[in-house]
Parts: sequence; structure tokens; C-alpha cells
Amino acid sequence: MGDSMQKKRGIFSGVVHGRRRTGFTFKVLRKRQKPLQAAEKAMRKIFVLTLFILTAAVLRAQDDAYLIPRRIHVGDPAVLIVPLQPSRGDSEDIVLTSGFPQDMNIDIHRIILERRLSGGRLLIEFTAFVPGALHLPDFEIGGEKFSGLSVTVNSVIGAGSAPVLSGPASSLAMPGTAFLLYGSLFIFVFLLLLAVWFLFKGRVFMRELYKKYKRRMLFSSMKKTEKRLQKALLKGVDKRVILDDISLKFREFLCVFTENNCLSMTAAEFENLPAGLFWPNFNFFSLGNFFRLCDEFRFSGVDVSSQDITRLLDDMRNFLVSFENGNKQAAA
Repeated sequence: MGDSMQKKRGIFSGVVHGRRRTGFTFKVLRKRQKPLQAAEKAMRKIFVLTLFILTAAVLRAQDDAYLIPRRIHVGDPAVLIVPLQPSRGDSEDIVLTSGFPQDMNIDIHRIILERRLSGGRLLIEFTAFVPGALHLPDFEIGGEKFSGLSVTVNSVIGAGSAPVLSGPASSLAMPGTAFLLYGSLFIFVFLLLLAVWFLFKGRVFMRELYKKYKRRMLFSSMKKTEKRLQKALLKGVDKRVILDDISLKFREFLCVFTENNCLSMTAAEFENLPAGLFWPNFNFFSLGNFFRLCDEFRFSGVDVSSQDITRLLDDMRNFLVSFENGNKQAAA
């Protein structure tokens, strides 16, 4: 019995001892696995904390972001400005003008990243084509990735009312209507003032203007007559006819120029004209000698040479030049 009990105890003891070994081994394994689990839990906590911090930073940046202009509509060019954390120092701006992510609702023109010691900024120039809350596509600039940015675009047509056609435009809104209206009004006022001016001073002015024009045409016609008589003399036309034309045409000229009847005046009457009839210091005695000599050639019956007629034409041309110069001086 004792041996059997000892054997049984030995067997029991071995089993128990084996269990203790197993339990001891199990405890050792658990002690080795605890540091690994603790490290894994710490890494998870750090990852969650980092993700939370980044999410909070993005949300805070999104909250601080603002638009220029503050209220934008569909098709309006705008700038989204996102304030950033201060950097370690000022650096050159990074400008991105191409390579933007494509989006059917938003067209991005340019992205600028400013890094300053006092605080950086992210500027996004864009144009939106649909109303509502729009999310900007994710992009990367300067080694930093930005995502989750959104803007609110207003519709040109109010969202609270159904689209209704506007009423007909006023007549003044038509192109060119205002110009036509005010132009017609200006022309009417101008003509009215012109009529008033003509009633008081216009008739005298027009009379003087017509007188100047008539005298100018008179001098031009008389010069042509003098040249025509010179050509007639060279062609051998009757000298009596040329002398008659010289006397008649020059008298007609003086009738219009002096506004007196000079057709029946004699040479003595020309010499006795008042001194200030044409202009001061005009020599009427020489004008009387011209007609006296012309009448002698016409009515004396003697043969007149071409040189005598040429001398008369030269004197008449000199009178015309003198009259024209005196007329210009009087007008000035």
C-alpha cells in the first residue's frame, strides 16, 4: 500500500508538477506579450491624436477662410484665402498656375502659397459655374496637401422664387435711344438760339457777309475782263469796241463797288467825289484822268494805237489792285 500510494503520489505529483510547469510557462509568455500590447496601444493613441490635431487644424483653417468678394455668384471670379500657421521664417511665394485637378463645377486659375513668420496664407483664384456648397478638389503645393476646402456660391436667380421673365425694358434702355433723344434736343435748342440771334444780329451779319462775297466775285470778274480785253487786242479786234468795253465794264464795276450810279458820270464828276468814299487818301484825280483819256480815245476820231489801249488796261489793272488792297484793309 505504501508503495502504491507512493507511486500514486508520484504520478499525481508529476501531473501536478506538469501542470505547474505548464502554468509557469503560460505566465512567462503573458509577461513577454504585455510590453508589445502596450506599445501597440500607445501607437494607436498617438495616431488618433495626430489625426484629431490635423482634422482640427484643417477645420480651424476652413473656419478662418474667407472669400473676396464676400458674396459670389455663378461665373464670378473669386479668391479663397485660407490663413495658415506661422512658419519658421519668411520664404518666397510658391505660385501654381497649371496642373490643377480637373473639376466640372469649379475652374481653378491660380494657387499661391505664402509662408511668413507672422502667419502664412493660401490663396486660391477660381470661378464657380454652379450654385450651392462646392468642395474644391484636393491639391498639393509646396510639399503640403490641402483637402476639404469648400465655398458657397450664390445663384443669380433667387432660390426662393421661380424664374420669371423680366418686364419689357424702357425705351431709353434701347441702344442709341438716349443719343438720338438728347441729340435731337440739342439740335432743336441750337436752331432756336440761331433763330433768335438771326432776328437781332443775323440779318446785319448776313448782309455784310454777302457784301464781302459779292465784292470778291466782282474783283474776280473784273480781272477776267481785263485779261479778255488783252487777248482781244492781241487778236486784232476793233480798238473802238475794246475802248467801249473798258469804259463800260469799269463803270459797272464802280457802280457795284461804290453803290453809286457811275454809268453817266463824267471825268470831272469822278474828280469831285468825296475824299472818304473809298478809303482815306484815295487819289480820285487819277481816276478822273483815266476816264478823260478813255473818252478822248473813244470820241476824238483819231487813230488809237495798241500801246495806248495797253496803257489804259494797265492803269485799270492798277486801279483794281489798289481797290482790292484797300478793301482788305478796310475789312481788317
